[in-house]
Amino acid sequence: MKKLVAVMMALIMLLSVASALAEDVITLKIAHIGPTTGAAALYGLATLHGAEVAVEEVNAAGGKYQIELINEDDEHNVEKVINAYNAALEAGAQMILGTTTSKPCEAASALAFEERVFMLTPSASSTAVIEDKDNMFQICFTDPNQGKASAQYIAEHKLGTKIAVIYNNADVYSTGIRDTFVATAAELGLEIVSETTFTDETTDFTVQVADAQNAGAEIVFLPIYYTPASLILKTAADKSFKPIFFGVDGMDGILSVEGFDTSLAEGVMLLTPFVATATDEKTVNFVAKYQAAYNEIPIQFAADAYDGIYILIAAAEKAGITSDMSAEEACDLMIAAMQEITVEGITGSMTWDASGAVTKTPMAATIVNGEYVFE
Repeated sequence: MKKLVAVMMALIMLLSVASALAEDVITLKIAHIGPTTGAAALYGLATLHGAEVAVEEVNAAGGKYQIELINEDDEHNVEKVINAYNAALEAGAQMILGTTTSKPCEAASALAFEERVFMLTPSASSTAVIEDKDNMFQICFTDPNQGKASAQYIAEHKLGTKIAVIYNNADVYSTGIRDTFVATAAELGLEIVSETTFTDETTDFTVQVADAQNAGAEIVFLPIYYTPASLILKTAADKSFKPIFFGVDGMDGILSVEGFDTSLAEGVMLLTPFVATATDEKTVNFVAKYQAAYNEIPIQFAADAYDGIYILIAAAEKAGITSDMSAEEACDLMIAAMQEITVEGITGSMTWDASGAVTKTPMAATIVNGEYVFE
């Protein structure tokens, strides 16, 4: 009888300990919003998959936090992103990792500001995303910072002084980078010898490339996404035009364009905080897990979202977020916490101020033998 009582008491104690431990575990409901279908799906799938790798790590570690990841597809559409945002909140999201692209993020963040929902975008770089919205923070560089840093890099490394710029005048991302690049280039004594534009519908870049070639451009600056960039590189090759092509983070993914001859990208340079060939332990582990899960090499957008999960956890811990808090209850606490944390991620050491813009150092990568290599 005494043995039975002792066993029962031991079981009660174990159950009490287990219950206490369970209460100590905090479940954060984080919504990823991005285009997982449609023309920009490469970016949205990258951010989703990067977040999933981080969530799997966190949940497997069995620590203080468990993450419930909610995914909503916005199709890179300013109307559908509102549906995705509402669906995420209906599913119980306490905070949002998103959105992936700038225009949808502008729309979603405006509504989130009114409703007091905290958002951290891995990759939407327009200043309009964070402007006048205290609840909105970025992991990637802002467009103006990319333009300024690109001009400074070109000047400091003496890559050339005669520059052509080809940009999308229908895209806030492209025009935002272009504006600060041109202004900074003038300050640094770089000469813009050709400047041509295109729109989202453009598929023939003969005029733009010919203008740069005829002007004697030594460098062609491309503040654009990877799809038009791949067409520009093909056109340049057809014309035997071989300047230095210098791009920004939106060009990350050019090696994955279906049907694109990646040898045409040899020597292309771009500013990016991440390359999959880096040899530090954090990057090596992330790339290995990503490749094992998705059978592809992660691009910068995936790395940004991977860091995003850890940033949200760091801010949530600092803010004292609990499992039962609503998005509205968590919002102001997260805003304050973001300005107090420093996160050492695979995309760099990051801090934030009240503007929501990230502070970290951009680095230049060159495509060599079909891989991104840091200079």
